[in-house]
Amino acid sequence: MSLNVEGIIGNSTTLRDVFSILEKVAPTDSTVLVTGESGTGKELLVRALHRNSKRRSQPFVPVNCGAIPKELLESELFGHEKGAFTHAVRSRPGRFELADGGTIFLDEIGEMDFSLQVKILRVLQEKEIERVGGTQIKKVDVRIVAATNRDLEAEVAAGRFREDLFYRLNVIPLHLPPLRERGGDVLLLASHFLKRFCQDKSRDVLKFADQTRDMLVSYSWPGNVRELENFMERLSILCDGDEVGIDDLPEKILKSVGLEPKKKAVDIAVGPAGFSWPTLDDMSEYGDGELKEFLDRIETKLLLEALQKSAGVKNKAAEMLGVKRTTLIEKIKKKKLES
Repeated sequence: MSLNVEGIIGNSTTLRDVFSILEKVAPTDSTVLVTGESGTGKELLVRALHRNSKRRSQPFVPVNCGAIPKELLESELFGHEKGAFTHAVRSRPGRFELADGGTIFLDEIGEMDFSLQVKILRVLQEKEIERVGGTQIKKVDVRIVAATNRDLEAEVAAGRFREDLFYRLNVIPLHLPPLRERGGDVLLLASHFLKRFCQDKSRDVLKFADQTRDMLVSYSWPGNVRELENFMERLSILCDGDEVGIDDLPEKILKSVGLEPKKKAVDIAVGPAGFSWPTLDDMSEYGDGELKEFLDRIETKLLLEALQKSAGVKNKAAEMLGVKRTTLIEKIKKKKLES
């Protein structure tokens, strides 16, 4: 059976190394601990692990240990009996029971309260649970896969994570590399996300200028794949042209590769040497005393000058004016500057 890694995009050497381990461990029932920075796609990897296991036809049950209040997490994991606490009006199975026969994914295991860790250890050792408020022991057949963005060995040394639980979880360590270590995968992912978002918004798929591609690869992406995906969605909405240029990139990306963002305009009160700002008298003479009319005439004059200097080549004219080619074309049509 070929490895099914649907949803995970990339062919970098570091990612192929991860797939190699995944292929070996997936058919087993060994406990796996997935580590990696936030936003690297750990849940996608764990889902691929389940999809390629002998348990793939059985439930896959994820639990975000950091998102559930610690006073509710025990009931969420192990279930509870009717009357176990104030709002327990009926008995309810927990995630371990729901995952029986399949895989339970304990995401952000490093956030789990110390007192609850011993109960997870019992499940790992004895394959049994006890509902909150219950007296019966229930056997469960589950594969436990955990993930964290914390350094659990450091957490053990600091006394915040049980050492025995760490070694029980860390049977097969699987580290997902950050995006900055995946080379060309950045462009594969960026193109995939941008195409998807453009199609969702019913617009032509944007392309990347060559310099933009270089900058995307050079940027460190501290938020990893999640940050890249969010940025591609932003581009699909805000980019005016049909190509993503360096002017469409945020200041932090430009600075990270040693480029300074465009400087702000000179203070209007001073003005550069040899330049005179228009006055109210000019507006009265050339704009019939109306600001909108005056600014419109100035814009028209600049557009005509740019078209003349560029010999009618719109790309060059747009570059002179510091606008997108599509923006220039819209203004030309609106002002009927071409016959």
